Order: sequence, then C-alpha cells, then structure tokens
Amino acid sequence: MLNMGGPSTVPETHDFLKNLFMDGDLIPLPFQSVLAPLIAKRRTPQIEKQYEDIGGGSPILHYTKLQGERMAALLDELHPATAPHKSYVAFRYARPLTDEAARQMKADGVKRAVAFTQYPQYSCSTTGSSLNELYRRGKAGEAGDGVEWSVIDRWGTHPGFIEAVAQNIERALAKFPAERRSETVLLFSAHSLPMSVVNRGDPYVLEVSATVSAVMDRLGHSNPYRLVWQSQVGPSAWMGMQTSEAIKGLARLGRKQVVLVPIAFTSDHIETLYELDLEYVKEGQELGMEVQRAESLNDSPVFIRALADLAASHLKDYSSGKIGPTSIQLGLRCPGCKNATCGAQKTWFARGGR
Repeated sequence: MLNMGGPSTVPETHDFLKNLFMDGDLIPLPFQSVLAPLIAKRRTPQIEKQYEDIGGGSPILHYTKLQGERMAALLDELHPATAPHKSYVAFRYARPLTDEAARQMKADGVKRAVAFTQYPQYSCSTTGSSLNELYRRGKAGEAGDGVEWSVIDRWGTHPGFIEAVAQNIERALAKFPAERRSETVLLFSAHSLPMSVVNRGDPYVLEVSATVSAVMDRLGHSNPYRLVWQSQVGPSAWMGMQTSEAIKGLARLGRKQVVLVPIAFTSDHIETLYELDLEYVKEGQELGMEVQRAESLNDSPVFIRALADLAASHLKDYSSGKIGPTSIQLGLRCPGCKNATCGAQKTWFARGGR
C-alpha cells in the first residue's frame, strides 16, 4: 500500500521533511541535495508545532494499517484463489519506508505482489514517485527474488470510493438547516502541484476533476461546488486557486455556508487535521461563515470494501489474462517527461517486475 506517509511522532518530523524535500519527483528544486536539508531544517520547528497541535503525530499509519488489514480479510473471501492475503505499508517519506516493506516481504517469502497506490488519482509526483522507489528496491532484489508484480495505479472514479466520499458529504450537509442546505457551497480540496509538474503533462488535475464530477453526479448536483487546491510550498507557481483564497472569495461574495471536502486524501493527516480543520475552518469562521468539513475516509466500511473490490477485480482479471501487470494509462509517460527512472520503472512493472 503506497502512500506519502507522515511522522507518527513529533521527533520523526525532521526526517520526514528531509525525505520529502529530497524527492525531485514531488518538489523539483535546483541544487536539491544541498537545498533540501536546509529547507527541512528551517521548517522543522514550525511543522513540529503543527503535529503537536493535532495530537502529537500523524494518524496516517494507523489508518493505512487498519485499511490494509480489513481489506486483506475481505479479499480472502472475495478472491480465495490467491488467499491468504497480507498488506504491507510502503510510505515514501516516513516509516515504514519502502525499503522496510521490501525487507519484510523478502523475510515473508512473498512471490506475488500488487503495488496498490493509496492515492486515488495518479500523479508522477505521488504514485509515480512511490513506484520509482519501489522499482529501485525491487530491481535490487530487496523484496526477494522472482517476485511477480502488478500495479493498481489509479481508481479515482471507482463507484465504491465515490459512494464513500458522497456519504461523508451528505453527513456534513445534514449539519446545516434543511431550508438553507442547498445554498451550501462544496469546496473540494486537493493537494496542489507545482505548475512545472502540471505543464509537463501530468494527469493529476484531470483525474481529480473526474473524481469531483463523479461525486457530484452521485449527489445529483444538489449544491454549487468548486475544486480548489491546498498545501502549496515555496515561492514557485502552483496549481490554484488556493483553498484559503477560495474561502475568502466566497465570504466576499456573501456565501456563508461551506463544506470542505478532502478529495485526494484517503485518511486523516496534517493536511486535513491541521490545514483544513485548524486553519481554513477558522479563517471561514472569522469571516462570518459556517464551515463544516466532510470526514476523511479513515475506517469507513464502504471505502474499505471499495479497496477490497479493486484488489479482487485486479487479481481476477490478471489471473484470467484479461489485463496485464500494468494499466494502459500507466504505460504512457508525460509528454514532457525527462526522467529516465520513470521510463525504466514503467518497463520493469509492465514485465511483471522482470
């Protein structure tokens, strides 16, 4: 289960930030090996304080383990031909890192594995970066010899995922008076991307938009909505408009009711618990708005069932020869891609890790 990860305790924050800023797939920087440690050191005190404010660390490992364990149990029933199933957590920037997951797989003698991204929508900077790291570890034999790999690389319009998100939105909307509920604006908030990534042809913005469209179809277009972007880092241009600016703009336009919807995150972490809950909700309240936040998917049975359905369908179709190790879309590099590792990774996974 591939994801960004987050520090489970406050003292892990510096290493998390250093790993994050060292990743040129996520945040391209000039003189990356020099600048990344300096930026991480400078930002650590501020980010440590934010993790203290949300309870002393990120809950993303807790929820990813829970989701994986429950998914595996359902998979044993849905696809007994490949049972027993076991989930491994491979975070990109926090423990357990990809190399730790690989070592555990090798110790367990794994021979068949699915690289299952926990980012619903694909980006070279998120899923692509995780696959690049898994490729490096797998090619080096760190996960064991002869492991047969396949990839679930995106699932942003899967009906179960859409249903889980829609149900959480409906619960948030129910907190507003019935006679004014339809006036509430839904702000779908996704992690932003540097425009340098967007402009090389990354599909993330398109895929997040497709998720939003599917959710609104499920809701019957009951409310006005916008897709906005959060978590910009540094002075370079990022995808906008930013969530904070959207809240201010809606207040100026007289819109007083908002539901914030985390649409690219599958569990709570600092972007939801601090940015959305402590910063943006407060900003809206100070502007005289009533702001609710749709819950993250976390331990949602509907969502966990969706994960199991995704994995079961993948295993069934792969076993029958209906699909190959990777999707057609994964095989297409961004038109502006100049990352040799990306090309090698796609070839390696398309061959089943050989």
